[in-house]
Order: sequence, then C-alpha cells, then structure tokens
Amino acid sequence: MSIRRAGERYRGGDASAGIESLHAFSFGRFYDPDNLRFGAVIACNEERLAPGAGFDEHPHSHTEIVTWVVDGELTHRDSAGHATVVRPGDVQRLGSAGGVRHVERNDADVPLTFVQMWLAPKDPGGEPSYEIVRGIADATPYALPAAGAMLHVRRLAGDERTAVPDAPFVYVHVVRGVVRIDGEALGPGDAARITDADGLELAAAAPAEVLMWELSG
Repeated sequence: MSIRRAGERYRGGDASAGIESLHAFSFGRFYDPDNLRFGAVIACNEERLAPGAGFDEHPHSHTEIVTWVVDGELTHRDSAGHATVVRPGDVQRLGSAGGVRHVERNDADVPLTFVQMWLAPKDPGGEPSYEIVRGIADATPYALPAAGAMLHVRRLAGDERTAVPDAPFVYVHVVRGVVRIDGEALGPGDAARITDADGLELAAAAPAEVLMWELSG
C-alpha cells in the first residue's frame, strides 16, 4: 500500500481565472514518469472553481471520465448533445471514445469543488457515451466495464467500518473526514494505492466520505 498525501499533489489551474487544480498523477506540464497511472486510473484531479469560473470547450478521447461533486453544482455540456447540472451525490460518466468536446463550468453563485477521475478503457475508439446516476445510494457500486473497474461510494459514520474490495488494484480517495486502513490514517484529499488487496478494512475515525475504485489486472 502506498499512501499519497493531499499536500503532495501537483498544483495547477489558473488563479486569475478562479481555477485551482490539484493533480494526484502526472498531468499536463507536471510530468512525472514514475507517476503515470495506477491500474486503469490515469488521473484523479480535485478541481475548485470560483462562481462563474470554468473550463471552456476542450477535447477528450480514449478516456472514461467520472466526476463526483463535493460541494456546489457543476454545469456540463458536450458535443454529443448532453447538458446537465451535476450535484453532490451524483455520479457522472463521460466516455470520450473516439473523440468528444465538453464544457465544465460553475454557473452557481457559490464555490464548486469536484473530484474528476480518468480511467483508461480496455478498448480505445468507438462512439462517445454519457451517463448520470442521480443520488447514488451508499454502498451501491457503480460499474465501469469499459475500464474493468467498479466505483464504491461509502459514507461512513464515526467508528463505522467497511471492507476494502479484494482486487488486483484498489485506489482509495478520501473526500472528507478521517479514515484508517491497515494502521494508516488518511484525511481529505489523501489517497491509498493498494496492490493485491486481500482482507483489508477501512475504518472511519469520524464521519467520512470515501471513493474506492476496484480495478482489474
């Protein structure tokens, strides 16, 4: 298990435009050949947008993009004709396939924070796809077969425990609260990269929200 702290993330974005980006993996100008991916996960970005700020239309291809809003509301529009507002509790997925363009903005009057995770598909190309699950229930897994992955969203009370999936690769991102895995404490923005997970538990030391990716080999 490798623990990566929030303070170790690459800091990007554009402060003058109201954008702050925190990258867990090699990203853009923050190139690190030893931190390119973990299993299918190739990016886990925490994005903070001031009211009125956002990312203008830009392209993606050959990537499964999953978004989790922490606070605020995210306005999404893409070249395949989808236009949605993503709120806390919603899971949004954009399969960019052979190519798609989209816009992401904070059109509300309060700050927006969201976590965006990119996964490499097993088979590149194809037609873009889109899905949003409104208000996903706690412990309800979200399957992403295109990347051989499963997302587990857990909202834990203090002292509550949950199993870490037994899998070749597990990526754990703490959204809020404090949890412990195998004696290691993790706080908001911290992540654990676990190889050959077997019989591990995650315990909340205080009310917590955690995203866990179960990844095939």
